[in-house]
Amino acid sequence: MMAQVKICGLSQPAHVAAAVEAGARYLGFVFFAESPRAVTPGRARALGAEVPPGVARVGLFVDPDDALLQAVLAEAHLDLIQLHGAESPGRVADVKALTGLPVMKAVGLSAPEDLPALTDYGLVADLLLVDAKPPKDAVLPGGNGLAFDWRLLTGRRWLRPWLLAGGLTPANVAEAIRLTGARGVDVSSGVETAPGVKDSGMIRDFIAAAS
Repeated sequence: MMAQVKICGLSQPAHVAAAVEAGARYLGFVFFAESPRAVTPGRARALGAEVPPGVARVGLFVDPDDALLQAVLAEAHLDLIQLHGAESPGRVADVKALTGLPVMKAVGLSAPEDLPALTDYGLVADLLLVDAKPPKDAVLPGGNGLAFDWRLLTGRRWLRPWLLAGGLTPANVAEAIRLTGARGVDVSSGVETAPGVKDSGMIRDFIAAAS
């Protein structure tokens, strides 16, 4: 079975088209100013305008306040909110209520003691994104090209569907799926030639490798 693929950090029409044509299930647009992949709400609206039904437009936010969420949603058409900061389970529930959209919560892993958070967030989020925990001095909460020990996930189940992220590339995604049993995968830096610069060929290769 082909894993569902999310291509995150899109900012150019050609890369959106490549992702859609190759079979991506989710397209991620970043609304975090410090990221090299950040887009404006207007840009995200334009990029998402030609996305066909069945492909979800995901807005990635990092500890957003209500005003930011409302400002983005007033202009950009999104199907799913991704929270990639230190949002509490309560905040996840609040964002769902405020936006009326399903929410995916990113949870960083580096050791077994990080696993219970997936259960906690699974009580409130619609989807989970299992990512590598960023270094303590990292500016970005994700997109750092780091992996974790995928064996932490072997044989585990949670309350919600989940996607695997963190250091995935066209070269290693098949092995990551085999080890974890992931039915969905998320990539950003692994299909780039430089921070924020996607490559259409790498996007196609990644999606093909995940099948």
